[in-house]
This record gives sequence, C-alpha cells and structure tokens, in this order.
Amino acid sequence: MGGDNSPMATSLTPSRRHELRAQAHKLNPVVLIGDKGLTDEVIAEIDRALKAHELIKVRAAGGEREQREAWMRAICERTAAEPVQQIGKVLVVWRENPEKEKAPPPRPSPKGEGGHRLPKEDGSVRRTERRRFRTASRPPESAPRRRRPRSSR
Repeated sequence: MGGDNSPMATSLTPSRRHELRAQAHKLNPVVLIGDKGLTDEVIAEIDRALKAHELIKVRAAGGEREQREAWMRAICERTAAEPVQQIGKVLVVWRENPEKEKAPPPRPSPKGEGGHRLPKEDGSVRRTERRRFRTASRPPESAPRRRRPRSSR
C-alpha cells in the first residue's frame, strides 16, 4: 500500500483513515506472519482478532515489499477488512464489527456556559445556585501584608 490513494482503499474516508492511524499508533501487533507466509491458519487468526478488536496490527516477519503488499490485499479480500496503513513490515487492518454494541453518543453536561443550568421537564433551562466549596472568611485583623521589594532582574 503506497499511500492513501491506492487502489486498495475503498470505503474509508481520508479523515476516518487518519483517525484509525492515530488509534493504531499505540497498538502492538497481535498476529505474526511467519516464514510459511500467509496460511489459512494465519487468516483465521486475523479474522478472530478483527472480531475482537476491529483495529489490529499484523507483523510480517519475512517477505519483500511486493510480497507484503500482496499479503495486505489478500488479508483484506479474505476477511472483508479495510487496509489502514502499511509501514515497513507492519500492516494495519480495520474491519467494523456489527455485533459490537455501539457506544451511545455523549450527552451534553448539565453545566451550561456561565453557571450551572439544568433542563426542566418542559424543555426550558433553569439556573441553579452556584456551589461554594470554601467558606467565606474574613481576612485576619493584622497588619497589611508587605510586598517583596522588586528585584533588578
């Protein structure tokens, strides 16, 4: 895979591919393609890893650049995955897991801008009193604080 505009890139948008590359940065390879090459067992292991993680790294122990590019195409074809990135001997592959439950979209916090605001049942917003974490205390009745002399620095 030479770049983002390669013929293997099918349904991932450039922005989504960028997000996946950023997520894959911290991942370790979970599957190793050994000296025997891309066997059926390796494909099955990649498929299991994609079901569990959606985004995985695969390390190719051997093979030339053209061989690794062919492996990437074969992996994507046989597992219905999308290529994300190939750097050296590391291949990054993504496949959405439809069975994995989607996280609900983040709810807006009850705090509005400019204080605490909570929605009422009728949809309007009521402003609540701001909590004070410190008790109001009077300054000590001593002499005023002295300022430090200015330095010449």
